[in-house]
Amino acid sequence: MLLAVDVGNTQTHFGAFRGSELVEHWRFATVRESTGDELGAALQSLLELRGLGFGDLTAAIVSSTVPALGEEWRRAGELYLGHEPLVVGPGMKTGMALRYDNPREIGADRLVNAVAAYERFGGACVVVDFGTAITFDPVSEQGEYLGGLIAPGVEISLEALTERAAKLPKVDLAEPRELIGKSTVEALRSGVIFGFAGLVDGILSRLRVELGDDLQVIATGGQAHVIVPSCNEVEEIDDLLTLTGLRLIDERNRSDADD
Repeated sequence: MLLAVDVGNTQTHFGAFRGSELVEHWRFATVRESTGDELGAALQSLLELRGLGFGDLTAAIVSSTVPALGEEWRRAGELYLGHEPLVVGPGMKTGMALRYDNPREIGADRLVNAVAAYERFGGACVVVDFGTAITFDPVSEQGEYLGGLIAPGVEISLEALTERAAKLPKVDLAEPRELIGKSTVEALRSGVIFGFAGLVDGILSRLRVELGDDLQVIATGGQAHVIVPSCNEVEEIDDLLTLTGLRLIDERNRSDADD
């Protein structure tokens, strides 16, 4: 089986694939100071909960937005899996042309998402990833990564607001009961949910003008289920998009090595 690991700034999401089938997947909080030994121990514990072990994993691939953790996952693979994982980065075969001034600046997760989206739609598309930041990554009709847009994420924006405004309480994000809040908590929820939905719809409307009305849109990331129901421009959510992209990139690189 293939171990696919997506290390985000807030959460780490990883799964085990048997061929194209995702057998299991897990999430845990990203701890930037984690060592390869700690990651190996956490991986072992979660595998055992599903009746799996290190011996079931014959290959691994890692995408990390935290460079130090990419190296620690590489070390964990060497120590506990018996093989060095592929780490998404410059020079890796993705099957996608990069129309970016400096491709080394592209976040690994953004590129992986773009690969998965184009594989699904086979035409012009854009991924909206609701993570620590909200990122928009458009792909051309010909399968070229065109660049992107980056906006502040939902949680960090809300945290900054409540930290700087002493009278505003911290709130759990939930669907507002109505547009106009009748309490401070409800007013915050409406402002955040509908505000970010408007941001997303506004950017996607501009992208449709530039790339065409046939542009397919897919969302992923931890806050997608909170914001997308209030959006008009997003067709679907796929929580497993990044893991799928990692599987595809692994296949392309291993088949290339076999050749």
